[in-house]
Amino acid sequence: MAGHRIFSTPFAKVYPLYIRKAEAKGRTKDEVDRIIHWLTGYDAAGLQQQLDRAADFETFFAQAPALNPNLALIKGVVCGIRVEEIEDPLMQKLRYLDKLIDELAKGKAMEKILRQPA
Repeated sequence: MAGHRIFSTPFAKVYPLYIRKAEAKGRTKDEVDRIIHWLTGYDAAGLQQQLDRAADFETFFAQAPALNPNLALIKGVVCGIRVEEIEDPLMQKLRYLDKLIDELAKGKAMEKILRQPA
């Protein structure tokens, strides 16, 4: 069975949309990057390498250095679906990222977005 078409979409194609969404609400590219670093374990150089390679989402998450152990703390609805109930592991990771970017755009504090004590 083939995966969802978003899996083969280059991360570099969606990344600017994350930034645009955040900046439209007064947030920054650095905050978007910090969320991605927290979620995936990529450092700035690793993230840039994935962008330069135009890695698709499947590769982007498969090569992530270390997914954050607090992923299970991400709860809520994205596109009408509860992220904690998504069965496909790759789609769940993708939706976790979407959820965190949504929280950023809604003005939530970074400590809360990154599931850290205030």
